[in-house]
Order: sequence, then C-alpha cells, then structure tokens
Amino acid sequence: MLLATAFSIRDKDVIAFVGGGGKTTAMFRLAAELVTQGKRVVTTTTTRIFVSQIQLAPQHILATDDAQTLRAVRAALAEYPHVLVIGAASQVGKAFGVKPALIDELIALDNVDQVIVEADGSRMRPFKAPGEHEPVVPSFATLLAPVVGLDAVGKILNDENIHRAELVAQLAAAPLDTPLTAEQIARVLTHPQGGLKNQPASARVIPLLNKAETAAQQAAALEIAAAALRHDEISAVAIGAVQRADAPIARLETRVAAVILAAGGSTRMRGETKQLLAWGDTTFVGNAARIAQAARVAETVVVTGNRAEEVQRALTEMNARSAFNPDWASGRASSVRVGIRALRENCDAALFINADQPFLTSAILDQISARYAATRAPIIVPTFDGQPGSPVLFARSMFDELAALTGDVGGKTLLEKYRAQTERVPIADTRAALDLDTPEAYANARATMS
Repeated sequence: MLLATAFSIRDKDVIAFVGGGGKTTAMFRLAAELVTQGKRVVTTTTTRIFVSQIQLAPQHILATDDAQTLRAVRAALAEYPHVLVIGAASQVGKAFGVKPALIDELIALDNVDQVIVEADGSRMRPFKAPGEHEPVVPSFATLLAPVVGLDAVGKILNDENIHRAELVAQLAAAPLDTPLTAEQIARVLTHPQGGLKNQPASARVIPLLNKAETAAQQAAALEIAAAALRHDEISAVAIGAVQRADAPIARLETRVAAVILAAGGSTRMRGETKQLLAWGDTTFVGNAARIAQAARVAETVVVTGNRAEEVQRALTEMNARSAFNPDWASGRASSVRVGIRALRENCDAALFINADQPFLTSAILDQISARYAATRAPIIVPTFDGQPGSPVLFARSMFDELAALTGDVGGKTLLEKYRAQTERVPIADTRAALDLDTPEAYANARATMS
C-alpha cells in the first residue's frame, strides 16, 4: 500500500510529519508518490533539514521574502512537479526552515496540490517527545502524522537512544534506564503533550509506525495501534517501512466493529430460540460476544429482536451494546440496517457475525480484519473448502448500500455485485462455518464440542 493511499491524501492537503524514526524519508516518499499521480507538490520544513537531504528533491528554492519565494515556486512548478522550499543554510550542515505563514500562502497557489512539512526534529533518534518550542505545526494543517521508529521498542530509555528521554519517561509514566515498551510508546503517541501536541483542530491524525521489519516489531506495531485507536483523535494507524518504495505501508489499522445478528425467530428450531441456546457456560449469543471481544474489534453491537429482553440478560457481563430491531420479523436486512445505524461514526468497517456459529474463533475474525488492513478491499469474505461463508466484513463505503437492502437476503446481493473487488480469506477450520438451524444440528454440535 502507498503512503498516499494510507493517508487518504486529498487536494490541497497540508501534511505535517512529526516525531522520529523516518520523517524525512516519509516526506520525500509521499512527495514522489503524489508526483506519479500527476500532482504538483511542495515539501518544506518549519525546523531544519540536513543539507545533504536537499538533493532528494528535483529542485529546491531558497526562501527569501514571501512574494519572491511564491513567484519562484510558481515558476519552478511549471517545470518540476516537486519543489523543496528551505531557509538559509546554517553552519552545522543543516538548512533552516520556513515560517508557518508562508506555508499558508504556498498551498493557496493555484498550481500547488499538496504541501508536505517536516515539523520537528529528533536528532536521528527513532522516538521522541516534543520540546517546549515544538512541534511547529501550521495551524491550517489538514493531516498530522506522528512518526515512530519501531526499532525504539526494547531500547533503553535514555538520551543515547531516545530524544528527550526524561520527557518521554514523564509522559509514559515509565522509569528511565529501562527498556521502552510498546504500551509506553502508545501513551506518548496519544498524549496531548506528546504525539498530539499542537494538533490543529480540523486535522485528521494518522500515526506512522515505521520500520516494521521483524515479527517482533510487527507485533509491537499492532499493540501500539490497538492502544492508539482507543483515542477518538486518531483516525487510523499506518504500519510499514517507508524505505520500501513499492509498498511502504503493510497495513492500515482502523476501527473495525463486530455486529452480532441475534434478532431472528429461529423458525426451524421448532420452538427454541437459537441465540438463547446453551453453549458451554453461556448461550449462543453470549459465546458470539465473547469471541468478538477477544478479537481486535473496536466495539461490539448485538442486534436484538425476538425475545430481546432475555437476549439482553444473556449479555449482562459482556462488553457489548445492544440495538433493538422492532422489525426483526421482516428478515435479516432489517437487522443489518439496525446494526449499521448503531455503530459509532469513527467505525471504518464492520464484521457481521451470525449468533449461531458457535465454532467461530477470534483468530478467524482477526484474519479477516488483517486482510482488510492490508488490502482495504470493500468486502472481505472467509471461504471454507473454497465456498464463501460468514462472517463477512463490509467497509464503511458499503454501509449505505447494505442499509438499503430489504427482506432476508443480507449482503448476498452486494457480494455478487462487487465480486471483482472482494477479497477472500481461506479458513482451515471448516467447523467455523457451521450455523445451526435445527435441533438435530445443535445436538450434533454439542456432542462434538472440544
């Protein structure tokens, strides 16, 4: 996945990179991607940039007075699609940055599509906390991207490894001179005086967890992402290695919800209600809620209908919200619609789970979510022995069409309509596909419980 895709770059975006562990590389990588899309891009800094890094841009302009700088940028962009704007060179091998007010004027130029800003320094360290005077984020930035080098995980928290280690220790509630953990990094990343410092009010925030190169670093990235996404300020978390030009982002972690459909009348159960059938020390619906909560989901919504009060009682000790469907007898589509409407606005996708799949596992849910994070496909379907099954993940872009369905078809019509855009995830455990519709199937399943 490209950085431009992960960041959902828009026309006239002003992107501010802060933090440590790859800001400059990310800035120039993003600029190169946008140029290939036919965009005209200005890169700059509000702090300093190494003189040696200036050559990474095809053309650079030395900012003097604003009017002259703007004329020079306009002229240069007529020939070069990417222009770097810097201040005067210092005596320590760096060039000074520009004032934030100039960036406002740069993005206003009619031949500038995006401006990308490196908004603080990290002294080549993979992780940092911002000092009193930083970051210098333009107040009109539309995207704030705090960067973390994952090679910081496990490093001893001292000034040799971490920029402003003492301040990091304060924000993370961590002792100095001990190994830095993923949990501590997440605390700093989401702290208003850490990664979120000077966040413009209207800017979306997408942290970049860079250098996810080993299994341990990838696991740490997922831990950091899960903690970060508990904060509403965070829109998404990009995980990857920006040195890889072809695919710098391996996955984009967003908020995926679980919608458990538990409203039906169970007509083939001959008087029993499936969602209330005993399963282990709980019920089918309770089991489904447990599975969802053990997975990497941001929220769990249970759609109730038939015998709703009893279903609600079965969820008493579960961290799940219920949403009542008064039209449950009309079919599955109405429950899907109720589930969608109950989701929080920052939910990016939803797994629609049948309450009567007792052999489903949280690992399977995570497999489906991981494929979405890696591909951003609008629909992710598990397959069992080559056949599509449940649960199906639908991205938010599908919600309006899902909500417009009627009857007992669920999302099957969309699966057919968007077959070419659908990703499929083979699941080895075929028992997970079983949905139990009859007393005989239920009895057989209980006999094979392991």
